[in-house]
Amino acid sequence: MQTSARGSSVGRHDALRAHGGPGCRVSRRRPSAGFTLIEMLVVLLIAGLLIAIVALAPTRNRRTDLAEEAQRLATMLESADDQAEVRSASIAWEPVNGGYRFDQRAEDGTWHPIADDVLGPHRWGTEMTDVSIRFTGSGNATPRIVFGDESIDVPVTVTLDSDGVRLQVVGTGIGSFAVRRP
Repeated sequence: MQTSARGSSVGRHDALRAHGGPGCRVSRRRPSAGFTLIEMLVVLLIAGLLIAIVALAPTRNRRTDLAEEAQRLATMLESADDQAEVRSASIAWEPVNGGYRFDQRAEDGTWHPIADDVLGPHRWGTEMTDVSIRFTGSGNATPRIVFGDESIDVPVTVTLDSDGVRLQVVGTGIGSFAVRRP
C-alpha cells in the first residue's frame, strides 16, 4: 500500500478506496441464492424432451409379442416330445390360468407337474384371451396334449388368441412344431 506525505489528498483518497471507505465506487456483489430464468428454462426444456421421448417411444406390438410366445411354445412342445422319448414316460402339456405347465405320468397313472427349469410351469409372456387345442380330423377341443404314448402322434393344432390377434402352433405328428397364421 502506498503512503503519502501528511496532508496529501491524493494519497489519502487512494487509501480510502483500497479499504472501501467513503467515496469508494467499487461494487461488491453478493452471490445469488437461486436459479436464473435461463437455467430454469434449460432444465424445463430437457425434462420436456425426456418426457416426449418416453411418451413417443415405440411400444411392443401385440402381434410381435404373440409371435414370440408362439415360437417359444413350439420349442417347448418339441422339447417335451423329446423328453418323453428319453424318459420313456408320457408327458402332457396343458394351458392353465395365465400360463401353461407340463405334467409327467407316474407309474400309477396319475399326473404330476414337472418342476425342472425347462419344463416347469411357465407364465404367458403376453395376455392370452383364448388357448384351444384340436387334433387333426377332430372338431372337438381337448384340454391337453400327451407326448410319448406312441412314437408317431396325431397332428395337433394349438391356437393362441390375444385380443383378436391369432396364431397357431401346428404339430406334424413326428415331433416338430411350426408357427402359422390361421
